[in-house]
Amino acid sequence: MATYLYRLGALAARRRLTFLVLSLTALTAVLVLAFGNAGSFQSSDSIPGSPAQVALQKADQHFPADTKVTADVVFVAPDGARLADHQIARDLRATLTEIQAVHGVTQVSAPDEQVSEDGRTAVVSVEFDTPVDGDVPAAELDAVRATAPTFTNDGGRAVFGGDAFQESVPLAGPGEAIGLGVALLILLITFGSLVAAGIPLLTAVLGVGGTIGAVLLAANQFDISNSALTLAMMLGLAVGIDYALLILSRHRSQLARGLSVADSVATATATAGSAVVFAGLTVIIALCGLCVAGVPLLTAMGLASAGAVAVAVLLALFLLPALLSLAGELLRPSASSRAGRRELSAPESSLAVRWVTAVTRHPRKVVAGVVLLLAVLAAPATQLKLALTDDGSSAASSSSRQSYDLVASAFGPGANGPLAVLVEGDTPQQIRSTARTVAAAVARIPGVAQVAGVELAEDQRAAMVGIIPTTGPRDSATSTLVDQLRTAVAPIGQSAGSYVAVTGLTAVSIDVADKLNAALLPFTLVVVGLSVLLLMIAFRSWTIPLKATAGFLLSVGAAFGATVAVFQWGWLAGPLGVPSEGPVASFVPIIVMAVLFGLAMDYEVFLVSSMREHYSRHRHPRAAILAGSRNAGRVVVSAAAIMISVFVSFLFSHDPDIMPIAFALGFGVLVDAFVVRLTLVPAVLTLLGDHAWRLPRWLDRIVPDVDIEGHTLTEPQPVGV
Repeated sequence: MATYLYRLGALAARRRLTFLVLSLTALTAVLVLAFGNAGSFQSSDSIPGSPAQVALQKADQHFPADTKVTADVVFVAPDGARLADHQIARDLRATLTEIQAVHGVTQVSAPDEQVSEDGRTAVVSVEFDTPVDGDVPAAELDAVRATAPTFTNDGGRAVFGGDAFQESVPLAGPGEAIGLGVALLILLITFGSLVAAGIPLLTAVLGVGGTIGAVLLAANQFDISNSALTLAMMLGLAVGIDYALLILSRHRSQLARGLSVADSVATATATAGSAVVFAGLTVIIALCGLCVAGVPLLTAMGLASAGAVAVAVLLALFLLPALLSLAGELLRPSASSRAGRRELSAPESSLAVRWVTAVTRHPRKVVAGVVLLLAVLAAPATQLKLALTDDGSSAASSSSRQSYDLVASAFGPGANGPLAVLVEGDTPQQIRSTARTVAAAVARIPGVAQVAGVELAEDQRAAMVGIIPTTGPRDSATSTLVDQLRTAVAPIGQSAGSYVAVTGLTAVSIDVADKLNAALLPFTLVVVGLSVLLLMIAFRSWTIPLKATAGFLLSVGAAFGATVAVFQWGWLAGPLGVPSEGPVASFVPIIVMAVLFGLAMDYEVFLVSSMREHYSRHRHPRAAILAGSRNAGRVVVSAAAIMISVFVSFLFSHDPDIMPIAFALGFGVLVDAFVVRLTLVPAVLTLLGDHAWRLPRWLDRIVPDVDIEGHTLTEPQPVGV
């Protein structure tokens, strides 16, 4: 591989303008096509074929769902008063009349359709003429909000929620800009050059632009959520900067030692570029492994993020060498500069080498201490609770969260997550009889707060029994209740010869969560297995892949433990801006595992490939550890710091789906880079000695030699400019 990449880097150095024009033309074409034919993001929190989803689709056939966007307005009477009081009732009717008069509003429900037992709270449904898959114009929403004073001037409350008033999370904001600023500062400290610091940021931003365009185009054909694009942006920025950082760092080190620009570009692409290819493939494999779960939401997030990583790898191999050649001598550190002195200094003067030297003096104690520390950090992970997010996960200041809390307070927590039982049969009489039996059976089940009457469909081919649980949609007790309901209604349907199934959006969400939990183990086995094979090919060792995987498991355990402490227990929740405490989104663990595994393998490849390169030349295991730490340690530290800054910047989005992912990844990278890769790995390799770099003879004959360290490149060939 190193030989082919050397030729690619040499060609890019000679034909830099051609490579630049072709790369920029391709990115521009994707963006132009995307913004001219951009698709819309869809919610896909369902699993085709799941019991609740199948029943919901059947229910939609008998009870046609709304084709227009709706909103809920929650009216609360002043303290000590009721909505039925003369003055308050008059104000409420006047407000509803004003809402009905707003342009774009087609229907307003009666104020007495949903009223709390104490008579103080009512929920009114408002329908707009906007199709259900569209966005209500902001002017119409503002006009509806403007009617509130008619009711609230006397001390009442009017809170606007529902789909129409769902607050969208911007793709980028001040937090992301701060993250890029911190990344630029780290790059400036690393390279001591504005030109060198700007190149990784440039390639990363261009890569993210191409990713956004590709995802927008894909949204025309597939259901893709806004969270998928956000995750792809977050990961694309992080790996885009890191991959360019690795190649650029190698290039400047070679320039400092006197290599010509063209030779250095080719050699850096061959050596560091090989590490980028293997690191990128590992991340892509892990992300594509998310398809194993069979959940459309997760598949879209995995493939979009894998695409972002693929774009970052391609730009690092095609665009970056051309930029390095174009920058020419501007990237060569002068002998008197700090960067130049650092490159030419003795290995022992490196901070990374001093740290690793201390670690390798007492490897057994270091291994025991690190494992104990990470085990303590991972302990809270045993309390991890999962559920799909809803309006109750939003910030307390948002109208959707306030509406959610008011409904829960007035009608019970289960009112925000009603369930239903669908009954299909041959005749209306059979359907009614079966539905009444179902209603009587479920009313006796603990956890059921209310059972609505039997509602027969207009086509008289199905009936629906509404159920209000005593617990909220994210409560584990509600999941237990769904299982109990299914157990109770199954024999009723069998004896009556009817189709009887539990459904509703809450039941669909519970099925998704169960599917995600069940997919975690097979996903881990598939992804880890493929990645172990990839690392075995890269390093021609069976111990290094196993050690890398064990280190990852320690890192991900610590990341989950910290996530529980912050998002469930509330530690540092205020300073971090966590909108609500409680279960995290069900897809968080599998996504964090996929991304963090890929990133952990990145650092493993960056660090160990440098050690392997030295060992393949000199066959001295301890010297290889120190040399690899000197060559790659600073890069791993800088790369990890940039990753952390990018992930932390996405905490400012306050998106309940993205925040736990960003936090877990940031904390996981912190632990993996500094505790595992720069501490545990050198200690374990010291204990293994020469055995770390060997394969059994029978396996050595099977595993291909791909030469990612470039030790076959004994003397760089002049490539010219």
